[in-house]
Amino acid sequence: MDLVALTRKLIDIESVTGNEAAVGEALARELSALGYAVERMPVEGEGERFNVWATHPDQPRPELVFSTHMDTVPPFIPSSETPERIYGRGSCDAKGIVVAQIAAGEKLKADGIHVGLLFLVGEERDSQGAQAANQDPRGAKFLINGEPTENRIALASKGTLRVEVVATGKMAHSAYPELGESAIDKMLDALESVRKLKLPVHATAGPSTLNIGLIGGGRAPNVIPDHASANLLIRLVGPADELRQQITAAVSGKAEANFILEIPFMELGTVPGIETMIAAFTTDIPALTNWGKPLLIGPGSIHVAHTEGEYIEKTQLLEAVDLYAQIARHLRKNDPS
Repeated sequence: MDLVALTRKLIDIESVTGNEAAVGEALARELSALGYAVERMPVEGEGERFNVWATHPDQPRPELVFSTHMDTVPPFIPSSETPERIYGRGSCDAKGIVVAQIAAGEKLKADGIHVGLLFLVGEERDSQGAQAANQDPRGAKFLINGEPTENRIALASKGTLRVEVVATGKMAHSAYPELGESAIDKMLDALESVRKLKLPVHATAGPSTLNIGLIGGGRAPNVIPDHASANLLIRLVGPADELRQQITAAVSGKAEANFILEIPFMELGTVPGIETMIAAFTTDIPALTNWGKPLLIGPGSIHVAHTEGEYIEKTQLLEAVDLYAQIARHLRKNDPS
């Protein structure tokens, strides 16, 4: 396989979330040509998109599965390369990983080890592809998920708690503030109370973090505002029940907290001899609970994912092929069952 050529081919197929059908078809053709039995697993929602599930014809329910996602964030950026790097949208997140996993599957096939390949839609928005796949598991014992971790294996991945804080007030002429009630003043007080909360800390994964990502409200500079809202995102390192209660109490009397989304904190499997890390980002793994014990590793850096200069180092791409094969062999040899 020409890893660089295939990575660039996939990058050059625009697959922003919701528009993954073309890249799914391209992958289905590549995998069929390699001798895999390929299934297009339908995913409800936008367009004709689908997950791609590929197995050896004689082993439709493999114990080991490599998985990552086909979709990207916008905007589409076509591929380019230097002697050291491949650039373009999805180069590290996660089309380079797709190619590394296919190449690892081929490497293992040569030794008589057959893995499944599960390539998913929708990870960048809501993991809809993973949720659909989780309703149709195929008996795997281990799920080796790919995200850009610089070829280090993740001990854990942080979860996510999204919160919308809403404050209401009463409009009045700004010359007579005593006749109104400022929703923005209430919001500022509520957010300050939230910022003072002591967020959970995990012995291995470190602290939870808070980002106030969006703030809006008001009508005009000369109107006392009757409405304000803010959207918060907390990176979790443990259960969220107590934190939800603390946030609700912190904004009480000033605003209302609505909990929009929760993705759980995950502690993950490891393999000896591979450098470790903590993934501060979320993945499809929490939505794939029926696909075996999860591990997380992949080439590329999360620090350049979602940027205009996204890239993957060619050396890391090549190293990932060997690492994925190494992990698969270790899990197969040391499976206690």
